[in-house]
Amino acid sequence: MATFKIPFKNTVLFSNTFFKTFNRTHLTQHQTKILGKGLPVKKPIEGVKHTILVSSGKGGVGKSTTSVNLAAALKFAYPDKNIGLLDCDVFGPSIPLMMNLHETPLLNDKNQMLPLTNYGIKCMSMGFLIAEGSPVIWRGLMVMQALEKLLRQVYWGRIDYLIVDTPPGTGDTHLSLVQNIPISGVILITTPQLAALDVTKRGAAMYKKISVPIIGLVENMSSVTCPSCHNTVQIFGAGTSNLANEIGTDIIQSFPLDQNISLSTDQGTPTVIKYPRSCQTDLFVNLAKKVVDFLERNNE
Repeated sequence: MATFKIPFKNTVLFSNTFFKTFNRTHLTQHQTKILGKGLPVKKPIEGVKHTILVSSGKGGVGKSTTSVNLAAALKFAYPDKNIGLLDCDVFGPSIPLMMNLHETPLLNDKNQMLPLTNYGIKCMSMGFLIAEGSPVIWRGLMVMQALEKLLRQVYWGRIDYLIVDTPPGTGDTHLSLVQNIPISGVILITTPQLAALDVTKRGAAMYKKISVPIIGLVENMSSVTCPSCHNTVQIFGAGTSNLANEIGTDIIQSFPLDQNISLSTDQGTPTVIKYPRSCQTDLFVNLAKKVVDFLERNNE
């Protein structure tokens, strides 16, 4: 029998190369298999056609105010459409105050919660399920269980546009939403301050990474108008346009710092409802129409 001698050096080189390649390939296959098992299958919320996230990396930038007035503007501009508003901020729900809803939801015969309705908009919030003023002191698992309840144990009926008010940041709530239900698009809320813009940029990167369509940027507190001389001042700068260019999207609406907007929502009436013929309402209706145009283009 013939024998062949392979130089020891070449044998070691062959072995190292082979096992490194094998290990990399095996690891990639294993990771793909695990990730495939770990991600839940997306299941639409029954009866809901479009789900729109309203998101901000930073708190205090007017996200809930925008959510409430966007829902009201959609109903104002498209009265034949059914609009829903879901408050997913478990720790700091604002929708009960801004929509003037403080009752406890009833249950149907399938043990599903029935949304509370005001101004023609169906609403659901964790704030309806806890005593007013009570803090929510929960760990992550309990928060996820509460979110699951809000997503799967509510009877919405037929909803054309469901506006989802999300908590600040890019945490468990956001990932659970995009992994469990189909998202038609996300609106990113920011102010022109650098601190807010930096965090919004991170949020945009997250949504791009998980393939959620970005509808556009909404810039709140873009300017203030002097009530005496009527001059407009950009008190926080003009950095939002730079961010829009960086993340490849548009500023679909800018809102000035306006007393009517803040006071009306604090009193439980969306600005669109309280001041239907105001310039502020025109801005919100314009935003609503741009959102609908985006959804229609994406569905073509």
